[in-house]
Amino acid sequence: MPQPIFAGIDAIPFQGPESQNPLSFRFYDKNRVVRGKRMEEQLRVAVCYWHTFCGDGKDPFGDATFNRPWQGDGDKLELAKMKAAAAFEFFTKLGNPYYCFHDRDVAPEGKSLAESNDLLDRMVDVLAGLQQKTGVKLLWGTANLFSNPRFMSGASTNPDPEVFAYSAAQVKKALDVTQKLGGENYVLWGGREGYESLLNTDMKRELDQMGRFMNLVCEYKHKIGFKGPLLIEPKPREPTKHQYDYDSAAVYAFFQHYGLSKDDFKVNIENNHATLAGHTFEHEVAYAVANGIFGSIDMNRGDLLLGWDTDQFPNEAGEMALVLRHIVAAGGFTTGGFNFDAKVRRQSIDLADLFHAHIGGMDVLARALLIADKMIADGKLQGAIDARYKGWTGGLGKEILDKKLDLAGISDRVLKGNINPKPRSGQQEMLENLVNRYL
Repeated sequence: MPQPIFAGIDAIPFQGPESQNPLSFRFYDKNRVVRGKRMEEQLRVAVCYWHTFCGDGKDPFGDATFNRPWQGDGDKLELAKMKAAAAFEFFTKLGNPYYCFHDRDVAPEGKSLAESNDLLDRMVDVLAGLQQKTGVKLLWGTANLFSNPRFMSGASTNPDPEVFAYSAAQVKKALDVTQKLGGENYVLWGGREGYESLLNTDMKRELDQMGRFMNLVCEYKHKIGFKGPLLIEPKPREPTKHQYDYDSAAVYAFFQHYGLSKDDFKVNIENNHATLAGHTFEHEVAYAVANGIFGSIDMNRGDLLLGWDTDQFPNEAGEMALVLRHIVAAGGFTTGGFNFDAKVRRQSIDLADLFHAHIGGMDVLARALLIADKMIADGKLQGAIDARYKGWTGGLGKEILDKKLDLAGISDRVLKGNINPKPRSGQQEMLENLVNRYL
């Protein structure tokens, strides 16, 4: 029987808002029913494999600081098995129902794709056994098409068709693995699908290549009977100067231009990526919900004083409540969830810090869910919005939307009815005060 890696840390209990125990939940009560679903079912929390178990604390100016038991020298496959054991011990003690991974997170890369696939297959058997033993499920899988130098000029958008082909083969394998492990979604993050300079870039060609790639993945999804959606993760820049999946609107336009159905494709929205695009997190979620492309969330935050993707754990329940209001009001997640694509800071070197970070993040989401429930339940915020647009539900507004009036007809209605509209208040400050009362 292997010794526990997180020795001395027991399963994290729910102890309520008055708890002074830092290794306890104060708000995340997985069995509490909120709007007809258990909190666990509403939030569908996942832990990411890459930051949590692959991160070593290295940054552009300094070496690794973490030195985890499963990191270091030795047989790479055996270290991967130790890492998997540590991950599932962590999941079990934290109590999250899901996890997510890239193919190269869970298995080492070999000298060829065939060798990499073999190593991945051997680790998939390990993961399948751990999933069965613990009940933890796979929210989504994906392929790492950005770390290896072969992807320095992109994957599907690469000027070399052999890189395109290698990427396609790697995604095929990752999708097969995701299906075998019961993954509920598959994510495609175009980390390097963009350009550094237009001096050496044929933008139309690269976009056409990317469109072809996504169609190939969709065709294969149907061929193998994978039921979950394919999730595109928007990000505007970093590591490239400009990435083609800039934000949810750009991704939706891409779907429409290349014939990618909303039945197959959704977006996986990350808070920090929304910030880099010059949007709020709420904006990106609201846009996706309004256009029927909302899929899942990568849950983190940025630092307002830094201009890059810092991937910090969330700590603002008010901000998250506004986001959850849109998600819950639209019916909640189907196959998606809140994946903590977040990492502890470089100085947080204790294993216990991994627990503190996730406990805090889960409590923030739980508090946000309870606040969002209040916002939806009393109906005041939505009532103010409905009242503002009431004119479009009948009379002139409805006739316009129902195409009963053309431009000339609308003009006649204005002239004959002597319509002379007066400005009306948007009541923004009143509504901001209302939101603050929920907090």
